[in-house]
Amino acid sequence: MTDETPVCSAKGCREAAVWVLAWNNPKLHTPERRKTWLACEEHREHLSTFLGVRGFLKDVVALKDWRPDADSWS
Repeated sequence: MTDETPVCSAKGCREAAVWVLAWNNPKLHTPERRKTWLACEEHREHLSTFLGVRGFLKDVVALKDWRPDADSWS
């Protein structure tokens, strides 16, 4: 892993990210806006569940396949 390798967003995790979890909070963001969390294999399900139970999760995509829209990436 290099300094440029994306890492998992789970608290305390430093593993390489392999998933992008695209989400938004409908109370704060327009429907097309996507915030992103990154996840390693171990934390993908946990982070997806966390976002999903709140109604925030919009998509889970392999990092290698992620093509962010310039207006929605953050």
